[in-house]
Amino acid sequence: MSTYTDSIEKLINRLIKLPGIGRRSAERIVGYILGAPKEEVKALAGAMYNIKENTSFCRICNNLSEQELCRICSDNQRQKDTVCIVEKPSDVAAVEKAGNFRGVYHVLMGSISPLEGKGPGDLRIDSLMQRIKQNNIKEIIIATDADTEGETTALYLTKLIKPSGVKLTRIGVGIPMGSSLEYADATTLSKSLESRREI
Repeated sequence: MSTYTDSIEKLINRLIKLPGIGRRSAERIVGYILGAPKEEVKALAGAMYNIKENTSFCRICNNLSEQELCRICSDNQRQKDTVCIVEKPSDVAAVEKAGNFRGVYHVLMGSISPLEGKGPGDLRIDSLMQRIKQNNIKEIIIATDADTEGETTALYLTKLIKPSGVKLTRIGVGIPMGSSLEYADATTLSKSLESRREI
């Protein structure tokens, strides 16, 4: 039997649904919330609600945005002829932390995973192919995760894009097999981008 009140127990149960939050972490977060000023708790709740209300996806690249275009696609200083393909918006943030990529992105919103029933039709590949046809793209960098699903997706994209004649590269050394881009440090990602290889 729990020694917590019903409202505390409900919040703990909500928090443990978040990725990386176990019961002990949830209890610590609840402890912080109980000790914080009401204004701070209201601001936290408001910020959580606002991202759900105001965040959508960029019309061009599928990155997170509060406008029609994300900050990267609307930045005229970016090299629009170099496109880095990633699986999810958090991968964009990871590559940006590396600090040496000045191109733009295309977020697939997942990877090919037959075991989960996800095929090419479930990804944002059609809009990618339209971008390649309609824009003067010089290089495509495939930066999918170095796991089975990411490699399968990279192979599929290679077969699809290669006939277009666009220079096609894959991020290189630094990202270990079976890992996710979002957890790689900035130096590792920077080296991976520098050592990308043509496919």
